[in-house]
Amino acid sequence: MIILGDIGNTETKICLVNNNKIIKKIVIPSKGKKIDILNKYFKRFKFIKVKKILFCSVVPSTFKDLKNYFRTKTKIKCFELKELNLRSILKINVNYKQVGSDRLANAISVSNKNKNFVILDFGTATTFDVLIGNNYKGGIISPGIKLSLNSLSDKASLIPKINLKKMSKIIGKDTKSAVRSGFFWGYTGLIDNIINLIKKDTKKSFKVIITGGFSKLFKNSLKTKVKQDFDITINGLIRASKLIK
Repeated sequence: MIILGDIGNTETKICLVNNNKIIKKIVIPSKGKKIDILNKYFKRFKFIKVKKILFCSVVPSTFKDLKNYFRTKTKIKCFELKELNLRSILKINVNYKQVGSDRLANAISVSNKNKNFVILDFGTATTFDVLIGNNYKGGIISPGIKLSLNSLSDKASLIPKINLKKMSKIIGKDTKSAVRSGFFWGYTGLIDNIINLIKKDTKKSFKVIITGGFSKLFKNSLKTKVKQDFDITINGLIRASKLIK
């Protein structure tokens, strides 16, 4: 049994994995009270079964809290992904210190010397990561959809909080539909254009994988053929956990 976790800016996913399969998954806020939630969830859990613990994290303070929590419970070391020798399984052609470990986990998940991938993650930021064979080439970071929506309503007095929806028509008839159209079709165009630019720049073809909260919304609206995978980060951690001896 191993414990794997993905600590994002907004939420943290923690999974129990056995024989490379996710058997339980919990989602908690990355900030605020976390320990009470964990104590409630793991009340009857026998930590003696746990052999490894691995997280990818973009929030160091949250990783520190969870590291201390699980080390107290299990007496074994809790690793952060970038502490491992990732270059033994993935060639990393970027500034190692500046790339998020969640993005490296995504790349590890699909790394295959015979295939090329673009991984599009709809998180707090909208990120594109480029993988050519088992070479992680880098990526693109654009504003996150929810963050941008909230920022617009916060700064514009007459624009209310809006939940993004799929739009069939481009021209809005009121404020909400106009904003929804701008964001839905704007991000659709942004995504297709960036992927086309990646293909043009690299002169390669790619399989495109999408993940994150808004991926379902855009899955069937893009010109680009995509595959949805909500567990790509955890699956990358499963592969990387084999580096822990």
